[in-house]
Amino acid sequence: MYIQGFVVPVLPGKKEAYLAVAKDAGEMFRRYGALEIVEAFEDDIKPGTHTDFRKAVQAEDGEHIVFSWVIWPDKATCEKAASQMEADGQMEMPAEMPFAGPRLIYGGFTPIYTLGRGETA
Repeated sequence: MYIQGFVVPVLPGKKEAYLAVAKDAGEMFRRYGALEIVEAFEDDIKPGTHTDFRKAVQAEDGEHIVFSWVIWPDKATCEKAASQMEADGQMEMPAEMPFAGPRLIYGGFTPIYTLGRGETA
């Protein structure tokens, strides 16, 4: 299992537009081998003393945080999918992006422990 994680600042009033982009991307990820895609809209984001989700993406007034992840069978599948999706050109970005792309943070992770998915690393 390999996990890509994302924290995304969604622009004010753009929740539905973000969801539409996320659904399109999710369908494409599934076609290229993703096992699970989760997009979670902020519900309980507390300010931290040193850092927090808002500070991590330098969220501006009115922006909302989305925490999301994509689970792949393994890192090789994820990397192959990335190059295939880039070459595919099928994913069209909207003229007006519903999120602040330059402030999105993401990364790839290898699980060291899982519980509830039938696998323990």
